[in-house]
Formats: sequence, C-alpha cells, structure tokens
Amino acid sequence: MPICARRYPVFTLPTANCALPLIFIPVLYAVLFSLFLLSVAIQCGYALYFFTRIFNFPKPELDNEFATGEVSIIICAKNEARNLENNLPAILSQRYSNETGKPMYEVVVVNDASGDDTEQVLYRLEQQFSHLWHVTIADEEERKFKGKKFALDKGVEYATHHWLLLTDADCVPATQNWIAHMVSPFEQGKDIVAGYGALKYHPGLLNTFIRWETLHTFVQYSTYALAGKPYMAVGRNLACTKEIFYKARQSDIWNELPSGDDDLLMQCCAEKDNTAIVAHRDAFTLSDAKLSWKEWIRQKQRHVSTGKYYRDEIQALLGVYAASHALSWLLFFVLIFFSGWTIVWIIMMMRCAVYWTIWQSTAFKLQDRKLLLWMPLCDIGWAIYNFVLSPYILWKNKQQWK
Repeated sequence: MPICARRYPVFTLPTANCALPLIFIPVLYAVLFSLFLLSVAIQCGYALYFFTRIFNFPKPELDNEFATGEVSIIICAKNEARNLENNLPAILSQRYSNETGKPMYEVVVVNDASGDDTEQVLYRLEQQFSHLWHVTIADEEERKFKGKKFALDKGVEYATHHWLLLTDADCVPATQNWIAHMVSPFEQGKDIVAGYGALKYHPGLLNTFIRWETLHTFVQYSTYALAGKPYMAVGRNLACTKEIFYKARQSDIWNELPSGDDDLLMQCCAEKDNTAIVAHRDAFTLSDAKLSWKEWIRQKQRHVSTGKYYRDEIQALLGVYAASHALSWLLFFVLIFFSGWTIVWIIMMMRCAVYWTIWQSTAFKLQDRKLLLWMPLCDIGWAIYNFVLSPYILWKNKQQWK
C-alpha cells in the first residue's frame, strides 16, 4: 500500500495515483483547522467577556420587612381556567404587605375572550381575595394592538399602581417573597427588572433540553445586561414602571408582532443604567414545559421571531455567537477523522471545560442540579436547534399569541 494512502486513510481515493489526495488533503485540513481555531477563539472570547460575569452575580437580600411600594401584577389569560385556579392563590398569598398586614399589591387578570370557565374561576376567587379583580375582553371587541399586546395594554390601563409585575397564567411563584425580590431594584431607581422563569422537572430528554435551553438563554441575557447591553427578558417574570410600558407601546415596532412584548419592551426601553437582573432563588417563577417536540418548536418559533427586531449590535453579537458555536462542533466532528485529530480534541475539550463550568455554576445558582450530567449532549443539541429555528429569526412572524 502506498505511504500516502496510509497517511490519510479516510479521504484517500481508491486509485493507483495518490497525487491528488497528497495535494488536496493538507490544504483542506489547513482551511478547516483554521476555521475551527477561529470558531473556538470566538467562543472563548464570548465566555470570557460576557458569560464569566455569572460568577460575580449580585446576591441581593431583602432589607425591609414591609412593602415599600405598591405593585400591580398583570396576567393575560386566554382559556386558562385550570391554570388560574391552580396558580392564582399562590400569587394572591404573597408576603408583600404594610405594617397592618394589608396587601400592598393588586392582581389584575385580563380575560381575553376565553371560551372555557376562566370567567367563573375569576369570579369565585374574587370572593376570597379583595386584591384580585379582572377585566374581560369580548371576542368581537375592536383591537388596536395585535395578539397578547391588546390584553396587556388593557391590564396596564386598569392597573392602579406605578410598579408593574408581569407574569403568565401558567406560572406560579417559587416562594412567597417573589414580589418583594422582583420589585426591590425599583427602590434603587431601576425602571426594568428581568427575572428568571424556571421550568418544572419531568423525566425525559425533551424536558431536559428545554430546561437547559432556558438556562442557557438566561446566561446570555443576564450577562449581556451586566455588561451594559440588555436586550431581552421573559414575560413570565418581568417588572417595569408604567412609564416604561407606555414608552414601549408608542414605539414603531411594538405592534409588528402579536407576541414578543417582553423582548420588544427591552429593545425600546432597556439601557445600561435602568435595567436590573434578579436571579435570587426566591424570585423565580415556575411553569410546566411543553410535553411534545412539536408544541415546543411551535412555541420557540413564536419566541425567536422577535430576534429580527433586536438592535443591530445585538443581532450581530448573537449571530456570531450562534454561528461560532455551530461551526465549532461541526468542524470538530469533521477534523477528528484527519491524522491531526489529537490537537483538535485538546482544543475542543479546553473550550468545553470553560463553557460547562459556566453552565454548571449557573445550574447551581438556579437550583437545577439535575442538568449537570446533560451538559455535553445539550451543548451539541443547541447547534442543531439553531439550524432548525434560524428561518424564523429571519422572516416569519407568528400571527397568534395563543
């Protein structure tokens, strides 16, 4: 067997003349290896500049025993009777009161033309809790905003307090101190507070990947905010002032989508000095993840379609990060079939050590240690995730929020 055939066994052509492989393979390897090095270098750059900030995340504690400001909690509900019945009592029983024990918050539920028992559930709960009341939108009512935004606007319009705390009907606070933690940055002059919306654990690969993707997204938007580049939040755990909400509502992009109110509000109003991130375990909300891949993909299609409205700088940063992530793994799996695979393994393991350490630290902070063993698989899975959903970032708008 010719020597050249033994050197590159995978790519050698079955011919007597091995001149073509000798010329082509080293050049191909050099090009692919250079791209691999560039991708890994970019990945490490993002980790060092942005994501390592997760290690220095502030750990705020509550300084006041009693509430310091009045809060309106806004929940938009469409056919959510069961979720409201299960989750509203926990929201209505928060430890956020004055010296006399009077709740210093109200809960405003907007019933968006529901066809189930949402109205009856709300009437029944209003008999038990005086700080709960609701607004009903008729199915034939004319809408000046698309999708959820009309219901949200209606809730804010009827809210009586300046501090707003937004969540969803399928969410429940992790503790009775949820409100107190989420609004505490307002006392330091912040106008927007982004929290963490955790997902409940269920056995299975789908639930594991959804929880990891939620954690990964939090690492991104929280550390970008700490770096002075806030760009997104999750609507199931977001607080802002009324002034900020009305400012976002008046922007040109607000009514471009039926959903995406959380991200669009951040794009319109979030700045380096007016935005806070709260990651205290008492400030989480909990909700159920989707139970099928089809349902989850449909949900993510709606979520990522907001990406095209991000600021140019943010789009570029997120795009380069996702592309370098995908290229790192793709080129790794190609290059391990060349004779210089050892150095490729070493470089990739160094990159993985950095990222898996960051994600494991975040998993500890976010009280989801069951994710630790799944970091490698989820890391690779996220590259596939980006290929699947990238078309929706570029062009598709979902026309319904439910």
